[in-house]
Amino acid sequence: MSSTPIADHALLSDCRSAALVSRDGSVEWLCFPRFDSPSVFARLLDDDAGHWSIRPAGDFQAARRYLDAAIVLETTFTTATGSVTVVDALALGAGDRGHQLGRGAPSLLIRQVRGVSGRVELAMEYVPRTEYGLIWPQLRQVDGGIEGRGGADLMVLSAPGALEIGPGSAAGRFSVAADERIAFGLHYGQPGGPVPRVWSHDELTTRLEDTIAGWQSWSDIHQAYTGPWQELVHGSGRVLQALTYYPTGAIVAAPTTSLPETPGGGRNWDYRYSWVRDASLTMDALWVAACPDEAAKFFSYLSTAAATSLGRGSDLQIMFGVGGERDLSERVLPHLDGWRDSAPVRVGNGAWTQRQVDVYGELLAAVSRLREQIGEPDPVTREFLIAVADAAARRWTEKDQGIWEIRGDAQDFLYSKVMCWVALDRAIALAGTLGAQDRVDGWQRTKDDIHAAVLRDGWSERAGAFTQYFGSDNLDASSLMIPIVGFLPADDPRVLSTIDAIAEHLTDEHGLVYRYDTRTGTDGLEGREGTFVLCTFWLAQALALAGQSARARQVFERARRFVNDVGLLAEEVDPATGELLGNFPQAFSHIGLVNAAWAISQAEGAADVNPARLTPEPTGG
Repeated sequence: MSSTPIADHALLSDCRSAALVSRDGSVEWLCFPRFDSPSVFARLLDDDAGHWSIRPAGDFQAARRYLDAAIVLETTFTTATGSVTVVDALALGAGDRGHQLGRGAPSLLIRQVRGVSGRVELAMEYVPRTEYGLIWPQLRQVDGGIEGRGGADLMVLSAPGALEIGPGSAAGRFSVAADERIAFGLHYGQPGGPVPRVWSHDELTTRLEDTIAGWQSWSDIHQAYTGPWQELVHGSGRVLQALTYYPTGAIVAAPTTSLPETPGGGRNWDYRYSWVRDASLTMDALWVAACPDEAAKFFSYLSTAAATSLGRGSDLQIMFGVGGERDLSERVLPHLDGWRDSAPVRVGNGAWTQRQVDVYGELLAAVSRLREQIGEPDPVTREFLIAVADAAARRWTEKDQGIWEIRGDAQDFLYSKVMCWVALDRAIALAGTLGAQDRVDGWQRTKDDIHAAVLRDGWSERAGAFTQYFGSDNLDASSLMIPIVGFLPADDPRVLSTIDAIAEHLTDEHGLVYRYDTRTGTDGLEGREGTFVLCTFWLAQALALAGQSARARQVFERARRFVNDVGLLAEEVDPATGELLGNFPQAFSHIGLVNAAWAISQAEGAADVNPARLTPEPTGG
């Protein structure tokens, strides 16, 4: 049973794939060559599913940080005999800089050990278990390392010195004195592709330094936010960039699968795909945290992935594979126990077939915010965006599964209606850019109809709030988006009452916010879940917009307590223990942090971004 706390992990990324490294120096999760590829190491989900650890052979204390504005991890181990650092990175391509991060990524994990003081004996265990732990690769010694073959995977571990090879694993010990350096590398390939090879110490060291420089170049030209929590905002911007798949511009919701919303529970989902909603909100957040010049690439990816579906009268699919794949059929991996016995472990995500009409709004809101970065859309993208607005106008009256992807009965979710209003509001603002002036009158009439319906059917006198779906008295934190998207002013009495109702009835003892009350049974799932980090930041953002900056700061500070030591957030927090829960790191949570910090800083007049990035506000009303 894998039991390492989720918060004890740090993210590595080459903008194509991702790894998680534990505080004690073990790579517990790694997928090559894509975020959604079968794992090479998956001890995160089962003790027997593979890992690669480098740590002192005896007792030690560990401290870690990201190096120099880069997604490159440095862990310092201190022992009775001295101290060492281990620097871990997924290598970028040689010379990858700025917007090109991930262009030439070679599927190479680098681990460099450097002696700091004294002499430290270290132990290394290399246990590859490809295809989610099903395959034990055949290992054999080669000059300068170990070659591994199994299934569709080829690997070469570059390792100085001899390692003892056992069934599907290798291990050894070595010592490092002050100023000595030893570099290891795991190079991955597949039959028919580039053949993995042994990398020399100098090659690995050079590529590591170049990877650090690559991340620094991105941060130098992209991150211009100044204001409260600047370090957290910039760190979140790098995390969001790290979740971007360079070849297409897709953005994954998280780099992991099946980390549970409740320990031992079954709310375990695969988040290694690109949700239209999450990715659009990521683009919006990058406007604040980092110059989003990748926006045009993302919208081109999306218009290609979704091509023809809207034209045939179908819904906009809510999510795609990072390469644009549509079929994300869900299946269970019964041979994996799951994190802390939280089975089932799933790959794929059945929500890909759901109707979620809110996605039209998030998509067009991001386009509106980023219109200057996107520039003049090409004819295919322009036609696609017009079709998105038309679909929102056509579909807004229909029931759906909503933002939280319930697996119960479809409902008239309030958030979905509001976001259809957003879709038309932003489309009207974009009509000139899209060449759609002839549609404005029709879009405006439908927009007005949605507004009236939400005010009439979405408000509950009994709850004193806008609620989860039409005719319901159940609260839902997504109602906090009403002022955030400009549907109503933040100081509207109904908005203020909704904010207060959510703060009172959906907030736990830590001051964190639940998405909704799972005890109502409307989501079609068993068990409860943790508080939702994004929703807590929504509360802070809504309070800031309402002019309650001091209260907003209090909520923000409560949420930031759960950022781990290297600046990462999961999806949820266990209300009983305060542990991070859910897939990790979670784009939604970092989006919420960025936008809440921005709203508070604007309310206090304390921050700015590059004025050239500013775009017209939505029309509102």
